[in-house]
Amino acid sequence: MKKTFVDNFLWGGAVAAHQFEGAYQEGGKGLSIADFMTLGSHETPRELTDAIEADKYYPNHLASDFYHHYQEDIKLMAEMGFKAFRTSIAWTRIFPNGDETEPNEAGLAFYDRVFDELLKNGIQPVITLSHFEMPINLVKKYGGWSNRKLIDLFTHFAYVCFDRYHEKVKYWMTFNEINNQTNYLSDLSVYENSGIKFSPEISPAEKEQLMYQAAHYELVASAKAVQIAHTIDPTLQVGCMLAFCPIYPASSKPEDILFAQRAMDTRLYFGDVHVNGYYPNWLKAYFEEKGIKLDITPEDLTILQKGTVDYIAFSYYMSFMAEYTDHDDYREYQDLRPNPHVKANDWGWQIDPIGLRYSLTWMMNRWHKPLFIVENGLGAYDELTTDHQVHDQYRIEYLRNHIEQMKKAVVEDGVDLLGYLPWGCIDLVSASTGEMKKRYGFVYVDADDYGKGSMKRYPKDSFYWYQKVIANNGSDLA
Repeated sequence: MKKTFVDNFLWGGAVAAHQFEGAYQEGGKGLSIADFMTLGSHETPRELTDAIEADKYYPNHLASDFYHHYQEDIKLMAEMGFKAFRTSIAWTRIFPNGDETEPNEAGLAFYDRVFDELLKNGIQPVITLSHFEMPINLVKKYGGWSNRKLIDLFTHFAYVCFDRYHEKVKYWMTFNEINNQTNYLSDLSVYENSGIKFSPEISPAEKEQLMYQAAHYELVASAKAVQIAHTIDPTLQVGCMLAFCPIYPASSKPEDILFAQRAMDTRLYFGDVHVNGYYPNWLKAYFEEKGIKLDITPEDLTILQKGTVDYIAFSYYMSFMAEYTDHDDYREYQDLRPNPHVKANDWGWQIDPIGLRYSLTWMMNRWHKPLFIVENGLGAYDELTTDHQVHDQYRIEYLRNHIEQMKKAVVEDGVDLLGYLPWGCIDLVSASTGEMKKRYGFVYVDADDYGKGSMKRYPKDSFYWYQKVIANNGSDLA
């Protein structure tokens, strides 16, 4: 049994291209769905506009301007001692419209420069192929992932990336938080994941049907991408990526326990298909009961079997509670409850460090694959002092408590964990609200919600704390 983390444990941090890079029209980049999402807040949802409107602000256009600051930012990561850095390849930098035959060389060259800079500093790139940044052309021309044609368009993009970067990038992920769309009555969740914009007239049952169909095409595309990667280079490690939010029963009533189990199964069947290569029996029975008929071919089922993932990556921010009411099928938009036993941050996200240990052991016991924490962190209001310091003891406390539970899962529970990459390691635009003031990073970026500021980078107190944690491989979290 391990006594601590392995020597090559991948400490680092994580971002996404559309929330961090900026330069949304430079280097031949096309427009993605994220470029049409306005600034929102905890009280006001982000708007998904059909065109870029002059009187609205689109925060992803500038973001943190990593495109022009990548050398400076990577230097800061190296100073902290990062072993790995997770980001995504913006699909529209490589294929501006998503359906071109030939890639955009300027986009490919940008990521060559980024990966070379990371490797020069001893940092492994960990790369997501699709992180909420589908080309808008694929939404308007094909209807997003409601169209089977996207399987080939995505796998062409994946092939180009694997072929170009396989000597520089070992760890890959296909779709970011693919299971968020379980909340199919959230326009943002389905739009970000699958590029589907529901018409106002569509019924909840029709939305559910569309969501499951899009998810199937994505699962097939992911399995094909795994096979492509292993053909190009058998040493590549390709994982899935899930949003893991444990859902506890509201009480010890058998009805609540069974309902919470169904809630977990519903949110996480994506992992079952990624890992096992087939749909679970309960879901096939559910499709039949609900009259959900999907375009699933025998060839699809073979692809799913042959393209299982090498590891499971996941985000962990919060936990929920579920209570049985008057229906047996889990409906995320109405069945989740806040847990009265844990606190919440300013955006209502419940802080549950022990839930991370629960999550790690749950996945290890269910899927028996290496795990990789590729998002975890505290969105909070940070104050930059007049001498350019940020005293974020609250973030240090949050991360310390989660790392302590992560360590128990590895040492006491035998979890096979590849690494820990906290989210938004350098401040970025929030995906849920579009705000910059919802800060996660070890490094403060001088920009407000409207992109006003110097864009200068300032290490926070958490920067120096995490630097020490990495240096001692998590043995001392003081």
